[in-house]
Amino acid sequence: MATDADDFDAIARELYALPPAQFTAARNARAGLAAPALAKRIKALRKPTVPAWSVNLLAREGQLSEALELSAALREAQDDLDAAELSRLGKQRRQLVAALAKEAVGLAADAGVTLGPAAREEAEKTINAAVMDAGAAAAVLTARLVKPLEAGDIDDSTLADAVGGSLPGVAAPPPRDDLAERRARRAAEKAAREAERAAGEAERELARVDARRAKAQERVDHVRERIDDLRRDLAGLEADEEAAVGKLDAVERERADAAAKASAAAKEAERAQRALDGL
Repeated sequence: MATDADDFDAIARELYALPPAQFTAARNARAGLAAPALAKRIKALRKPTVPAWSVNLLAREGQLSEALELSAALREAQDDLDAAELSRLGKQRRQLVAALAKEAVGLAADAGVTLGPAAREEAEKTINAAVMDAGAAAAVLTARLVKPLEAGDIDDSTLADAVGGSLPGVAAPPPRDDLAERRARRAAEKAAREAERAAGEAERELARVDARRAKAQERVDHVRERIDDLRRDLAGLEADEEAAVGKLDAVERERADAAAKASAAAKEAERAQRALDGL
């Protein structure tokens, strides 16, 4: 069942969706239609600054959910003192905050309002505060911001002063079992990434070894071809040697015959000479 506070916050949410230039007139008109007690509260609503209003548009469009999921991941990484994860998430946070600030500028432009550099910077600081602080995130999600927020300057009084209407409580941290499950999942994802990197490095090392193996195989094939060539050459030389030895043996036999004949002839000549001398 809706309460007076619910009705008041709903009215405030609709008023804070209007361009700031239209806010005061619309607020007064809406107060004129309300019961006295509610009208007094509506009349007390403050006109939003342009940067706060642009962030209200983002909240109404539902475009802050990814940033707030990142906020939870950042807080978990801080709890775990995971420096590598903090660095990765920090870079992601900066990129996301800048993109959302650009989107807020675009939504404001669609409504006919231009955000200058200073206003854009304040909108970006407000989005960043929502990512960094759960209380700021709760305030931003009301879509009833009156003025910008800045990380590092967040407390209950600051948040109450920055929101038109009631301020919701900060969401409680997830139950321990759920937190443990999310941490376990993140650890498993990290292990999977490391295993994938290790597998990739192993594949690259295998490719390097395969390249060296191919070169070694090429060298072995070349040496074996040279050995085959040398074996063929050796076989030819051995055949030539055998033929040469055969010819040498034949010549040696001829020489032996010639030597025997020469010896016999010498003896015959010697006998003939002795016979001659005896005459």
